[in-house]
Amino acid sequence: MSIQWKIKPFKALSVSEMYSLLQLRSQVFVVEQNCVYQDIDGKDYKALHLIGEYDGKIVAYCRLFKSGDYFQEASIGRVVIDANYRDKKWGHEMMKQAIAGIETHFKEIKIIISAQLYLQKFYENHGFVQTSEMYLEDDIPHIEMKRE
Repeated sequence: MSIQWKIKPFKALSVSEMYSLLQLRSQVFVVEQNCVYQDIDGKDYKALHLIGEYDGKIVAYCRLFKSGDYFQEASIGRVVIDANYRDKKWGHEMMKQAIAGIETHFKEIKIIISAQLYLQKFYENHGFVQTSEMYLEDDIPHIEMKRE
């Protein structure tokens, strides 16, 4: 069985999907990274939601934004893989899906992200380059990265 990908606007998400993706985001970004922050930021309404399901469970997720909805350029955020499935390297497949999703749905190729510093090499593998000095976001080191 392989991971199944789908992209949905906010209004097309089922209550069950929304609950599961918020649970995954909270598990990783709040609990695992020990970071108290407001995950439910009001931006989910504008985003397209890339969901990776395996065996009926959401195990991979990120948000896609068109230019102007989050940053000046299109962007990808809340990139997350369930800790129990990271050994499957689905993060790389998810980034390919996210980049293709932005090109397909928004007709854009320039993408900006606010990347956690420790993931710099991961994003470089997908054509992103560092465009800022390190900065703290919710007390976690980040860098801005762009793909053109």
